[in-house]
Amino acid sequence: MSEILSHYIGGRRVDFDGGAHAEVIDPATGAVARRVPLGGAREVEAAVAAAAQAFPAWAATPPLQRARVMFRFRDLLERHADRLAHCISGEHGKVVSDARGEVARGIEVVEFACGIAHLLKGEHSVEVGRGVDSWSEYAPLGVVAGVTPFNFPAMVPLWMLPVALACGNSFVLKPSERDPSASLLLAEWLHEAGLPDGVCNVVHGAKPAVDALLAHPQVQALSFVGSTPVAVDLYARGSALGKRVQALGGAKNHLVVLPDADLDDVAAALLGAGYGSAGERCMAISVAVCVGDAVADALVAKLAPRVAALTLGAGADAADMGPLISAAHRERVRGYIDSGVAEGATLVVDGRDAQAPTPAQAEGFFLGGSLFDHVRPDMRIYREEIFGPVLCVVRVADADAALHLIDAHDYGNGAAVFTRDGGAARAFARRVQAGMVGINVPIPVPMAFHSFGGWKRSLFGPLHVHGPDGVRFCTRLKTITARWPAAARDAEFAMPTMR
Repeated sequence: MSEILSHYIGGRRVDFDGGAHAEVIDPATGAVARRVPLGGAREVEAAVAAAAQAFPAWAATPPLQRARVMFRFRDLLERHADRLAHCISGEHGKVVSDARGEVARGIEVVEFACGIAHLLKGEHSVEVGRGVDSWSEYAPLGVVAGVTPFNFPAMVPLWMLPVALACGNSFVLKPSERDPSASLLLAEWLHEAGLPDGVCNVVHGAKPAVDALLAHPQVQALSFVGSTPVAVDLYARGSALGKRVQALGGAKNHLVVLPDADLDDVAAALLGAGYGSAGERCMAISVAVCVGDAVADALVAKLAPRVAALTLGAGADAADMGPLISAAHRERVRGYIDSGVAEGATLVVDGRDAQAPTPAQAEGFFLGGSLFDHVRPDMRIYREEIFGPVLCVVRVADADAALHLIDAHDYGNGAAVFTRDGGAARAFARRVQAGMVGINVPIPVPMAFHSFGGWKRSLFGPLHVHGPDGVRFCTRLKTITARWPAAARDAEFAMPTMR
């Protein structure tokens, strides 16, 4: 009998009778690893009630004391980083070295939240009028919810939780039902770090749980990372209900290769950026835009043998890529490769028939790396997010054509340029229509003290995740104007102005 997970509500693991369950599959073997409850309105109601009850006392806790909880949480994450990485690898499928990197990037956001006492400092103006002072404060929202995807089961929750909690909010997290165990570890370590009962809660589930969170009148804000169609829906519905919504959607990230670029450097960068985590990253580079046929020919010649040589494995195996998250997703990615061939792209490396690394993993969801050349903008493999180990090479005549190509795409998450020309790099960074830009950096994910988010159909809502925007999203600005008159004054009926 496989292990059955629980929800985490009010500072403890909680089970509800009569609910449905889903299987959590080990992607490396195809075997059932454990079962997860699929919560709905009943479970969300219990979690929101616990969060609402805990909120007033937590909001009244001085920011410095909230920061101390974050410091202790950071220490626990560092102490248990290897355990968390193996948990991620066992349910998501990414190799442990990649999972360790995910944990490290999540810890960086916790470290940012440790400075919350400074980040919540408002502004103060003396004598805005005679004897009148004015200042601003940042007030917590109340109960905040987060809905996170399967591809980063620890890092994306850590984009949301530390900042929201440090700002004085309580939280309900709905992680992906495909790899839910990491979220329970995070909640338990927050509790161990001194977070009061009910301030952080975890409800497992699928769409009914998300709908219940969005509709609940006590949920003030919702952060989401996932596909664009769901992001559009949640942003529209949540905004109509008067909630703050921060919804990050899909991506199609381009890397432009100018003629003066070091192609060995470019090939190495594309290998990791395109195929790391089996391409299941919203910041994966899925399109290489080569300026000129000579650049494209030379780059493809360098890439092809290295893509063909990518090794597959799982867990602690010394491998380049793990399996995809599910059999259904593997077939979806295979379908994109079939589509690319049918539409006339040149399949230079075909990863569809890659073999499992061991007989014990024969039922795992492995797929090798694929490389397409001569991809056109009208092709499905260019227009849509594949979310798998597939890299497309598009050829353009010049740098302006490369920019026009990127700017015409629906997504505007990230873009990169490789060049030795500082002027060309500066022009690209200023002109490109994308939220995150890399110059000789293939995956330009900002550090935690900056904010993460794209443009166009990659982000819905005005504020990005973590960093300064994360603090703004998790707080309301309050401005206070005060006068302490020395003597009684006559009534004033005109607009108050400086005199």
